[in-house]
Amino acid sequence: MRIFMLCLLLLPVAAFARDWNVDMAKSGLGFDGTYQGGAFAGKFGKWTAAIAFDETDLAKAKFDVTVQLASVDTGSGERDQTLATADFFDTAKFPQAHFVTTSFNRSADGGVTAQGTLTIRDIAKPVTLKVTFAATGGTTTLDVTTTLNRRDFGLGASGDWDDISQQINVHGHLLLTPK
Repeated sequence: MRIFMLCLLLLPVAAFARDWNVDMAKSGLGFDGTYQGGAFAGKFGKWTAAIAFDETDLAKAKFDVTVQLASVDTGSGERDQTLATADFFDTAKFPQAHFVTTSFNRSADGGVTAQGTLTIRDIAKPVTLKVTFAATGGTTTLDVTTTLNRRDFGLGASGDWDDISQQINVHGHLLLTPK
């Protein structure tokens, strides 16, 4: 009887995905591609993420991420200024990118994917993230990866930018602590 009562008490707790805080100082959101055949990488310095995730109950999981596009840092001031122009992010008109999940799925190999909508320059497109959640030795991390076609979002759409790879790899590494 006591075990049954304990199980009943735990039911409401299991009904929600766990909310997580992101340690921004130890987390990163970045991208990479090629320009004239050479590799480049960048990161965003200002972004927020609301994370609710429980591997055992993906139906309750949710990611909601907002990126301040003017915080881009590619290690090149000239490139960063170009990314802020109307040819790319147009940060004066569209200061933020936003991603929010719509569903999560577990594949046959046990991996997790998150489906969601990414909005850049007021262009909303479906995006699928590969999700890796790991809790080991008191540390919890969440890694996400995807590949985007920059032209789907009107980024460098003119032929002037053909030297930049259309496929841009996006990756996030988040260090999480329970809320």
